[in-house]
Amino acid sequence: MPHLIVEYSGNLPHYPEAEALTALNAALCAHPQVQDELDLKTRFVVADSFEIGTAPAQRAFVHAQLRVLSGRTPEAKKEMSELIAGVLRQLTPRPQGVLVQLSVEIVDMDRGSYAKEKL
Repeated sequence: MPHLIVEYSGNLPHYPEAEALTALNAALCAHPQVQDELDLKTRFVVADSFEIGTAPAQRAFVHAQLRVLSGRTPEAKKEMSELIAGVLRQLTPRPQGVLVQLSVEIVDMDRGSYAKEKL
C-alpha cells in the first residue's frame, strides 16, 4: 500500500514514464499519508486498444488510480488526488489536434482483507 496505476492511451507518443514515475513518487512520498516510501508501488500501463466515446474525433486519455488502505479522510484523498493530477497535467504530452482527458481516482482497499509480505 499504496498502489498507483497510471493508464494512458497509446496515441500519446513519447510519454515520459521514467520522469513521471520519479515525480509522482516524490510528490506522494512527501504527503503525510504515505508513511514509508518503500510502500508506494507505481506503474504505467499503455492501452493500445481503446475507444473514447463515439465521435471520430482525435481523443486520448490518462487515468490514475491510487489504491490506499481504507480510513483516510475525504480531505486527505482530495489532496493526494490533486498531487497526482498536478504531476500528470505537467508531464502529459498534448499532441496537436488531440483532446486529452485526465482523471484521477482514489480507491479504498479493505484493511481486513489486504495481505502484504516482504520476502
